[in-house]
Amino acid sequence: MHDISAVRDFLPCPTPQAWLDWADQHPDILLIDHAHCEKKAAATAVNMMFRYMNRPELLDALSRLAREELLHFEQVLAMLRRRDVNYRALSSSRYAQGLRQHARTSEPGRLVDLLIIGALIEARSCERFAALAPRVDEELGRYYYFLLKSEARHFEDYLGLATLYAGEDIGPRVAFFSALEADLVTLPDREFRFHSGPPGEEVALQSMP
Repeated sequence: MHDISAVRDFLPCPTPQAWLDWADQHPDILLIDHAHCEKKAAATAVNMMFRYMNRPELLDALSRLAREELLHFEQVLAMLRRRDVNYRALSSSRYAQGLRQHARTSEPGRLVDLLIIGALIEARSCERFAALAPRVDEELGRYYYFLLKSEARHFEDYLGLATLYAGEDIGPRVAFFSALEADLVTLPDREFRFHSGPPGEEVALQSMP
């Protein structure tokens, strides 16, 4: 298993046990949303490459990252097909937008904030794959362990680029977005998604017989 201690140290909190229990109850949604997350991660990287064409380090790192995310998307699609699970549209979780809506609007602050957000998203994905791997079936568990190395590297890429382009200590901005991230993954949520919080009372009531 890949050492993800740096990822865990970076994140503000671990995934709540209630979310993991929720994931046990919705294996199909977990896989479908995982596929969506890989596709969105590739699209985010490509969009940043178009927006910040004058940043060679960003172009190199995010081009590699986007290719890896699309490969993961294809792998998850194949897994869905083997399991006879229909890949379909799902509403987005509050997670990514809940972070991005707080990014600064002027540059280079906006770029730095988006990179920090990217680091948090990749770190949380890595942490959740590690937490899920022992709980799921053998095939899926092996795949989640396989993903840890690339997800940890994507976290490091985003954080390194944020440090490079900030021109100042990024600690305060990391702390700001980490506090937001902690709320998003620990406060009650209405729908299960890969990056959702734990189930709220409304969800629990709806699931009762």
